[in-house]
Amino acid sequence: MKASTSLAKIDGIDKKILRFLMADARKPVLEIARSIGISGAAIHQRLRKLEASGLLSGSKFIVNPKSLGYTTMAYIGIYLDKAMSNPMAVKQLEKIPEVLECHYTTGNWSILIKVLCRDNEHLMQVLNKEIQAIEGVSRTETFISLAQQIDRQISI
Repeated sequence: MKASTSLAKIDGIDKKILRFLMADARKPVLEIARSIGISGAAIHQRLRKLEASGLLSGSKFIVNPKSLGYTTMAYIGIYLDKAMSNPMAVKQLEKIPEVLECHYTTGNWSILIKVLCRDNEHLMQVLNKEIQAIEGVSRTETFISLAQQIDRQISI
């Protein structure tokens, strides 16, 4: 993902294009163009500009994890012995495929991670055998998500 030092400048047409694509990234460009009242070429040009500005970082298909048997989502706060352990711990966390996100945080934890496991037993194995085995991890605090109520992007 391209890091941008300045804010992207977008106009009303850019916002309309983005809203269409955020709702359905597979919507044909020509259909969007007809809805907005500009040419397909203009849409492509604007999308290239938005990518170059760093506002867009690509598109992707989203896999439904439940269809693969992954039903337990958890958030784990990780306490580290010392702040110097952060980069080393993150390198080890990257090797664990169940870890979907990793954030440095303020507050009690050094790191907050989001993990996806098949079930609670799988979560326990990942916690005990992989995460808590990382050098520098003093303890963890786990929160299992019972159901996700909101899933959205920033509004445009």
